[in-house]
Amino acid sequence: MGGTPIPASIDVERAAALLAAGAVVAFPTETVYGLGADAANVAAVRKVFALKGRPPDHPLIVHLRSATQLPQWAAEVPRDAHVLVDAFWPGPLTLILRKAPGVPLETTGGQSSVGLRCPSHPLAQALLSAFAARGSGAIAAPSANRFGRVSATTAAHVREEFGDSVPVLDGGEATLGLESTILDLSRGVPVLLRPGAITREDIARVLGAPPRDRDAQSPRASGTLASHYAPVTPVTLLQADDIGPAVAAASARGERLAVLARTAPPVSGCLAWHTAPREAGAYAHQLYAALRALDANRADRIVVERVPDGQAWEAVRDRLARAAAGDPDANDP
Repeated sequence: MGGTPIPASIDVERAAALLAAGAVVAFPTETVYGLGADAANVAAVRKVFALKGRPPDHPLIVHLRSATQLPQWAAEVPRDAHVLVDAFWPGPLTLILRKAPGVPLETTGGQSSVGLRCPSHPLAQALLSAFAARGSGAIAAPSANRFGRVSATTAAHVREEFGDSVPVLDGGEATLGLESTILDLSRGVPVLLRPGAITREDIARVLGAPPRDRDAQSPRASGTLASHYAPVTPVTLLQADDIGPAVAAASARGERLAVLARTAPPVSGCLAWHTAPREAGAYAHQLYAALRALDANRADRIVVERVPDGQAWEAVRDRLARAAAGDPDANDP
């Protein structure tokens, strides 16, 4: 790139040129912002791992502009994949398929399977189309944040993570706010690896049966480690009725709590309080921004009210459980 400074915000053509040159760029999708590189360029993919601090065996998701690219990346496309693609692409569904022979193992975390998705965000689609005219047309991208931390849903969040070291294609706020559903089809039966906006019920409606739960033989996939999506501040999950007493007890110990609640009324004595939406989709949309804002208060702990049971809340429950998993006291009342 000749030593020419790269502006923090770039347009689609500049982003595509940078990808073709082997650089890393951040770009918007309908779920979260991605930290993208040419999925076929091993050196570029390695830059993504280095920037994130991501373990090399943790696979990336390859973003495609359309299903017509599937044969280039998957060794075979089973019937279930075709049905799901017809129903949900472009959209927040990642399919795990057996990889084609030429797909770099660096992209798949050393596995024989590859995660593929077609984002619906118009700027992501524009970038993929522009990149197809210059390079492979496929972008390997995890979420644009340090490994294990809260995902970025705005360009400002990306800059909080990486400063000006990563150019950003700014597409505004992500619509959904949680990462894609990941469904494994590499072993002959649908297995849900990560819940998202495409629910079990949605999958069952088009396939005729719900997917199985992940097991010990499931392939590794993005965002499925026990501890993930976590603020720097430890997170505790509590029932609504336990939040007030927890704040009072912490205050008596000289500790400062920040709170994220959807039904519990605000209580005095906490450092910060964020009232979250009661509806699952709106809650998901705001979750990462809320966690980032509460994290910035430098409290001793973030307390999050537990969310309801049910499929509509499964993806939110999954992210909150992983955010709290790194703290041994995370679920103590």
